[in-house]
Amino acid sequence: MNQRNLDGNSFIIRLEMTTKDIKFGEVASAISEAGGDIIAIDVISTNQDVSVRDLTVAVTDAQDNNKIIEGVRQLKGASIINVSDRTFLLHLGGKIEVTPKVPIHNREDLSRVYTPDVARVCSAISEEPGKAFSLTIKRNTVAVVSDGSAVLGLGNIGPRAAMPVMEGKAMLFKQFAGVDAFPICLDTQDTEEIIRTVKAISPAFGGINLEDISSPRCFEIERRLNEELDIPVFHDDQHGTAVVLYAGLINALKLVGKSITDVKIVVCGIGAAGVACSNILLSAGASRVVGVDREGALVRTTTYENEVWSDYAARTNPELETGSLRDVIRGADVFIGLSRGNLLTREDVQTMAADPIVFAMANPVPEIMPSVVEDIVAVMATGRSDYPNQINNVLCFPGMFRAVLDCRASEINEEMKLAAAQAIASAISDEERTRYYIIPSVFNDKIVKSMRNRVIEAAVKTGVARRIPREQTREGGDV
Repeated sequence: MNQRNLDGNSFIIRLEMTTKDIKFGEVASAISEAGGDIIAIDVISTNQDVSVRDLTVAVTDAQDNNKIIEGVRQLKGASIINVSDRTFLLHLGGKIEVTPKVPIHNREDLSRVYTPDVARVCSAISEEPGKAFSLTIKRNTVAVVSDGSAVLGLGNIGPRAAMPVMEGKAMLFKQFAGVDAFPICLDTQDTEEIIRTVKAISPAFGGINLEDISSPRCFEIERRLNEELDIPVFHDDQHGTAVVLYAGLINALKLVGKSITDVKIVVCGIGAAGVACSNILLSAGASRVVGVDREGALVRTTTYENEVWSDYAARTNPELETGSLRDVIRGADVFIGLSRGNLLTREDVQTMAADPIVFAMANPVPEIMPSVVEDIVAVMATGRSDYPNQINNVLCFPGMFRAVLDCRASEINEEMKLAAAQAIASAISDEERTRYYIIPSVFNDKIVKSMRNRVIEAAVKTGVARRIPREQTREGGDV
């Protein structure tokens, strides 16, 4: 039997039953008595002696799985072949595939898509490399690049284990924005080698989405690739988080009647996401941002070995506050957590300014659970899907890349990120906005179109668009 730890609300037992020794009703009773509910039955094979069936069993508690399995195993005439859950089955063979856009039915079709006629297309691109955008998949394809060093809440699990996440990201690109994306998981965590590799594969792609690469290497990798490539490079863990965070904060501040230019914002966790979130807030007009990490508040009067921290300190904390999170959160209007669970207490929140806004985004455990402070905060957001106001990168990267591919942007700049955040925020009207609804659903089909248009406008305005889509002007065409 191939058994694994199961963690869903249902799992599948492949069961072989000897018909002379056991009836199916006995199996169903054993499963029910152990706390399970059979919700689907699939007959795999059957004859007069043996029947093999897949039983999908729902449970209220994942801990009941082993109890159910053991109960079935004790039945005479029943043999468990395999136990799996639906999530693992969904991932069998991977979640994405490559399919041709045109069929090949005959020799003429073959000659057009391959040899000899394809040579004419190759020659055209050789003479004018920019034609790769119109004559190859480059115009609509993004590389999702990871080294597996900082995957979700799993940490440094390596490139092979990171593949299911990157495949999932490729699915989201396609589902929400029609962008073709392909996972590139690199078996190296050397900064220079990653940079060289991404540069080497870049001719095939219209954009690069860096994903789950640990700090501080991610800063150097993104900076260098942006400097050395002529296609946009976007580290989603940094900038996707920042865009959605700012979108949520726009609506939260409207609810409490405060301005971003006036509020004191404490950012806890000055890693990749913390720096990017602070940057977008500063670009939006925030003037009182205080960053806190394991050594306390970052202040320009202190020398740090981490160059990123030194640069951050030079641009923030204008009042030169020092001390721990508990010290600097006093009087703060906004708390933004990008660190680890249970760092913030109810007592800390009680020292904040009136109508405090708390974005506790550590996963899977927030810096403070919503239930602890629901009665004393004006607005609460987390990174979790089981609470209102989830700060979810999925709201950003599909629409962002739809825009940059359509206008063939050479980079993604701060003005484009601000435009993306405004698009997300505006999906919620003044009438709809409440303390429990400051972030729209990822399934809101208006967001990608709205973000695309606003980001393209920002790209054109800032001079990084190399093509203006026809619908943006009467004529359209290359810039």
